[in-house]
Amino acid sequence: MGVNITFLGGANTVTGSKYLIRHDGHSLLIDCGLFQGYKQLRLRNWTPLPIAPDAVDAVILTHAHLDHSGYLPLLVKEGFSGPIYASAGTQALCKILLPDSGHIQEEDAAFANRHGLSKHAPALPLYSRQDALDCLPRIRAIHIGTTFQPIPEWRVTLSGAGHILGASSVLLEVAGRRILFSGDLGRPDDSIMFPPDKPPAADTVLIESTYGDRQHPLENLAAELGVALQRLAARGGVAVVPVFAVGRAQAVLHAIAQLKASGRIPHALPIFLDSPMAVHTTHLFEGHHGEHRLDAHETRAMTHCATMINSTDESKALASRHGPMVILSASGMATGGRVLHHLEHHCGNHRNMVILTGYQAPGTRGATLASGAKSVRIHGRDVEVNAEIVQLQSASAHADANQLLQWLRSMPNRPDQIYVVHGDLSASDALRGRIEHDLGWRAMVPEHGSTWPC
Repeated sequence: MGVNITFLGGANTVTGSKYLIRHDGHSLLIDCGLFQGYKQLRLRNWTPLPIAPDAVDAVILTHAHLDHSGYLPLLVKEGFSGPIYASAGTQALCKILLPDSGHIQEEDAAFANRHGLSKHAPALPLYSRQDALDCLPRIRAIHIGTTFQPIPEWRVTLSGAGHILGASSVLLEVAGRRILFSGDLGRPDDSIMFPPDKPPAADTVLIESTYGDRQHPLENLAAELGVALQRLAARGGVAVVPVFAVGRAQAVLHAIAQLKASGRIPHALPIFLDSPMAVHTTHLFEGHHGEHRLDAHETRAMTHCATMINSTDESKALASRHGPMVILSASGMATGGRVLHHLEHHCGNHRNMVILTGYQAPGTRGATLASGAKSVRIHGRDVEVNAEIVQLQSASAHADANQLLQWLRSMPNRPDQIYVVHGDLSASDALRGRIEHDLGWRAMVPEHGSTWPC
């Protein structure tokens, strides 16, 4: 029997990445992500996998973002007892992200029960903070560049993918086949992370396609953000900035530190980072020098340019402050967390601003705001939107279409097959077309749940 792959997530969507590799009675899961965005996608989190969790031998993580790691607590809760392998940076971030994810789900369920917002009685979290803590001891740190065997005679090597701390591409060698999983690839010109490593030779490649149908602008993040914050400071408004706690928050803080140092925005403009997870992640950069571009001075400037908010009481107290000020808060697509309370409080005022810091998946509140909607539903009610909506085009930590093609071009061989994954259908199909036209390689966009040979 040959090697095959089943696409349990990250197919025709930019979320829920899970790729199940099977051969000779063994099973390996590459990534174990949560579905986010549209309700139809989020409901997949509640649907049992087509394989029993205790039948999966091992899990490999490309990186720690929840759309790649956030299903792990449930997998372990439902019977998975094998090892989980990841880079040291990914292991460190999972210790921050996964318990926070469980905590937020518990809070959301409790809020729904208090206010009667759920059709279920009672509403339950997908998993709890304790479930997340229970899965963490299973994560084993692997050095990037080291080859190991998660299953006897299955060889895996990680290489750097840029994107965020610890992000990796995964090369799997099994039964004479070489299968390369790009993971989320960073930008060669990222302000914080190093560029992705050149890909190794492979027979089959899974390439992400988040930005498979577009190119990033030439303008950098500091320049684009500076113009918006100058307008905000001049009118004394409040900017609410939904940010991903891992990656995007640090990129925005680094840009703000540069803007203040150069005098392009007022040095006294108050900045608040209201996300314990983002606070912990930002400080993590201080212990991972050599894994990112920032020197000690730049790292210190990034961690000291904002007031770090940890407690719920501190977060609530921000509501009584007047502008000008900037509040960075998770989550990046406004799907949950403290940022919802800030949006609820500030969206109605025309002097205020909501700064969206990158791609907004269809079905999220971020996408609703980006569309120019006059109201957005938060905590069961429609909140009027009068604030200025700014969507930054230069903040993405993903490679764009040209950069994805360049990464593929740098492979030492022509693969037999390319599977285009982890993108909305329009982006995935656009990248598929370019791979076939520009490179002359076989490429396809797999369907969710489909199984194909490797």
